[in-house]
Amino acid sequence: QVQLVESGGGLVQAGGSLRLSCAASGRTLSSYTMGWFRQAPGKEREFVAGISWSVDNTNYADSVKGRFTISRDNAKNTVYLQLNSLKPEDTAVYYCAADRSRTFYASPKLENYDYWGQGTQVTVSS
Repeated sequence: QVQLVESGGGLVQAGGSLRLSCAASGRTLSSYTMGWFRQAPGKEREFVAGISWSVDNTNYADSVKGRFTISRDNAKNTVYLQLNSLKPEDTAVYYCAADRSRTFYASPKLENYDYWGQGTQVTVSS
């Protein structure tokens, strides 16, 4: 089993940047396909970005493509989400998640992920 802890959220003005981190303990993150999701107040949790097991293929939601970048540092057992050109509509709690199935594509479906962090709040002011 793996434990995930997100950090790096905060309050930022529109157009600004943040880097979120997802640190793992218990197991090495290189064994998992990883995803970032977000949930805004009153809305369902949605897929943001994913990075696959082994070959590190990445995929993104259309709403963040070109602005957000997912990456992993296996030596630090950490996955990152770089958020650039932030918009007020990016305001949400951001969660990282781990998928035990060794796929070469990060699924956008919540039910495919086995482990979740507690989330970190990102607030973008206009």
